[in-house]
Amino acid sequence: MKRAAFGLGILLASANAWAVTPGVPWDYSGKSGPEHWAKLTPEFSACAGKNQTPVDLTGFVEAELKPLALSYTAGASKVVNLGHTVQVVYEPGSHLTLDGKDYALLQFHFHMPSENHIKGQSYPLEGHLVHADEQGNLAVIALMFKAGDHNPVLAQLWEKPPKTGQTQPISPVANARDLLPENLDYYRFSGSLTTPPCTEGVRWLVLKEPLVASDEQIKALTDAVGHANNRPLQPLNSRVVLQ
Repeated sequence: MKRAAFGLGILLASANAWAVTPGVPWDYSGKSGPEHWAKLTPEFSACAGKNQTPVDLTGFVEAELKPLALSYTAGASKVVNLGHTVQVVYEPGSHLTLDGKDYALLQFHFHMPSENHIKGQSYPLEGHLVHADEQGNLAVIALMFKAGDHNPVLAQLWEKPPKTGQTQPISPVANARDLLPENLDYYRFSGSLTTPPCTEGVRWLVLKEPLVASDEQIKALTDAVGHANNRPLQPLNSRVVLQ
């Protein structure tokens, strides 16, 4: 029981705060960049695995995917700049039901430009809604954003994203469901966390319908992080992408 709880703690720390092994810095470029992650420490060895994310979603296999079952309440309470991403902390009480299990919504965060591609297309912004079940298994809903009109839901989360290391409240507390499109059709594949420790076995659900954010909103997020924060595409290998 203690071992299970310990394992869950590690997974939730990775998912909820993008925590890494103390004293082992990583980055998106240079000697600590993605091509070196797996060699920085044994704890990051999964970064060289065969089922890594992000991928270019292509070669789809038709499947009877069940509609996404979301039970979200208002829980987006604060936003924090972790240096590698801007993350919205979500209070307990919201979940995704998938494969007969409930996955609690822990947080969502952003990558500029998108990490995953769809049929070879990259997007200027991608959001990841990270969920975990009681055993620490992870499920991520990915949202693509194209440049266009001002997004009022992003504007509700912040007037301006916080700077690195800063946290600011969200008032009133927001509901992540408001960020999603009406059409929840999705692609599904098995992958990993896209940052160290690159834990595999993550259930990825990529929404087909892109959202819209303004150039100013996308730039503000990129400026807040200070650089692009997308991991390069990883080989799909023998995996299939269901639709």
